[in-house]
Amino acid sequence: MEKITLNDIVGASAYEEKRAEFRREIIDLKKHRRVSVGDKVSLVFENRATVIFQIQEMLRAESIRDLDKIREEIDVYNELIPDPGELRATLFLEIEDQTNLREELLKFLGIDERVFFKLGDGHTIRARFEEGRSKEDKISAVQYITFGFSADETEALRDRDAAIVVDHENYHAEVPLTAATKAELLKDLG
Repeated sequence: MEKITLNDIVGASAYEEKRAEFRREIIDLKKHRRVSVGDKVSLVFENRATVIFQIQEMLRAESIRDLDKIREEIDVYNELIPDPGELRATLFLEIEDQTNLREELLKFLGIDERVFFKLGDGHTIRARFEEGRSKEDKISAVQYITFGFSADETEALRDRDAAIVVDHENYHAEVPLTAATKAELLKDLG
C-alpha cells in the first residue's frame, strides 16, 4: 500500500470545507474495518484513507501549519500503513470505569503475546506489537499491531473462515470476521 505524502494532505481551510463529508466516509469505511473482540478490546485495521483522516485531524487539533511539522506527522502516521503481505491495526483497550483506569489497564500486561488472527482450521498468526507501549508496570490503552501474512495465509483468508482471538490470562474473547471485513482486509493484502 502506498505511503502518504505531503501531496495527499490538504491545507487547513480546504480540510474544514470537506471535513464533514470526509468524516462520514471514514465512519462508513470503519464499519467494516473495526472489529470488537469482546467488550474491552477492539481493532481498527488501517489503510490509506483512515491514516490520511488521522493526520488531517491531528493537524487540525494541534493547529499545525508548518510544513516540516506536517512532514513529521506524515512520517509518524505512515508507520500505520501496511507493507505488502501485512495488515496493520490500532488496538484499543476500552476501559469504561475511569476511576480505576491504571489498575484495569495493568490487567492487560502481556497482551502483546496473546492476540492472534485465526484462519480456518485453527492456524494462527500472532500480532506483532509496536515496542515501548507495554512495560512491567505500565501499558497504553492504544497499541499498534501488525499481522504478517504469507501468500498461503492470504489464500486461506480468502477461502476460509477467520477470526480475531485474544487469549490472555485475564481476558478471553474471539470474534469471527464478517464477509465485508474479510473483503476489506483482502484489499489491503493485495
